[in-house]
Amino acid sequence: MEKREKFSSRLGFVLISAGCAIGLGNVWRFPYITGKYGGGAFVLVYLFFLFILGLPIVVAEFSVGRASQRSIATSFNKLEPKGTKWHCYRYFGMAGNYLLMMFYTTIGGWMLAYFFKMLKGKFTGLKPKEVEQVFATFTSDRNAMIFWMLLISIAGLCVCSLGLQKGVEGITKIMMSTLFVIMAVLAVKSLTLPNAMDGLRFYLVPDFGKMKEAGIGTVIFAAMGQAFFTLSIGIGALSIFGSYIGKERALTGEAISVGLLDTTVAIVSGLIIFPACFAFGINPGEGPGLVFVTLPNVFNEMAGGRVWGSLFFLFMTFAAFSTIIAVFQNIITFAREMWGWSLQKSLLINGALLILLGLPCVLGLTDWSGIQILGKNIMDFEDFLVSNNLLPLGSLIYLLFCVTKYGWGWDHFLKEANTGTGIKFPGGRPMKLYLTFVLPAVILFIFVQGYMSMFAGGM
Repeated sequence: MEKREKFSSRLGFVLISAGCAIGLGNVWRFPYITGKYGGGAFVLVYLFFLFILGLPIVVAEFSVGRASQRSIATSFNKLEPKGTKWHCYRYFGMAGNYLLMMFYTTIGGWMLAYFFKMLKGKFTGLKPKEVEQVFATFTSDRNAMIFWMLLISIAGLCVCSLGLQKGVEGITKIMMSTLFVIMAVLAVKSLTLPNAMDGLRFYLVPDFGKMKEAGIGTVIFAAMGQAFFTLSIGIGALSIFGSYIGKERALTGEAISVGLLDTTVAIVSGLIIFPACFAFGINPGEGPGLVFVTLPNVFNEMAGGRVWGSLFFLFMTFAAFSTIIAVFQNIITFAREMWGWSLQKSLLINGALLILLGLPCVLGLTDWSGIQILGKNIMDFEDFLVSNNLLPLGSLIYLLFCVTKYGWGWDHFLKEANTGTGIKFPGGRPMKLYLTFVLPAVILFIFVQGYMSMFAGGM
């Protein structure tokens, strides 16, 4: 395989790492649970857990990638003690990348389709029930969903075919910069609507009564789960980008930058959604209904709503597409390092597999809608396997690999994490004990609690 590429700038590394972490959950899930569990009070709890739970694992993934200069395909092989089997995790990690894309490209296709629908004025003049019917009709149309899934998948593969600097880094810089501008414009517009302050108070003013009503334990678990899963840790999707950077900067500061960008997108999404919903007396819903049913009605009521709606769904498309590009890059690089494939061969084979494996998700919403696995349709089951299994358990693997003597080890991890200028990762016995015993216990708690909640019918 030819010489490994590097990012051309630190900005490229931070933006694409943040782009991998920034996803659709930031936009429709975070604002909803924030309002549900106490507004500003929940945000504070979430930020606390983001920094004490998520960021150490981001630093661990970046460190493994940079020290090995490899993707998850061979990074453990290079760093693990002789005779150990940490490298076996690579197959589970790569399965997580594939499973994520098996449903994520479908949802990304929805966002792209709605951008064009909004741009063409398809929602103009429609009543709320008619807007709801548009979504119901679209998600029952197998061929339409396959078309949009194919389109966004092929676009992602084309970006990766251009290489790291010209393709992945170059396109992501433009896309993420545009995303932040669109978000700022939409937030300003939303905050200047009539009655917008009611939505802002609902979203951000601490309401400890709501926290108590929902149950302090439930709120804490929700904050822990959101902080943990929002960063896309545990499947090597961040480790790969660590392998493309030099030793100039310590990795804790880079992890903080990624975490702050990810959180900014989540919080600003709420500044867009809640004031707009309250301005027009619409109750913000959860999940797909919020984005595909509630918000088109909001834009219909808004002066210039077709323009604002188009910008919103362009923002949503960029949020989805940034993750698709990042994970595609990890999958393509895995095959190149594992089996020595050329870029073209890896693109063709993995591209065909990604598209074929994306079909069950679409079929699970249409022709195979009667199929249920653990009470879930195919899309929800694929999401469950990634979010409730491979992400937490993969994070546990990376963490233990970095801090125990049976893996790469604390001293090697600390040296790599702190090489370069910038914020240093704290050493010392208390931090080592925290990462070796406390944080793994928290991860296992989140893992077990996820199953308990599922079998109990959800929180």
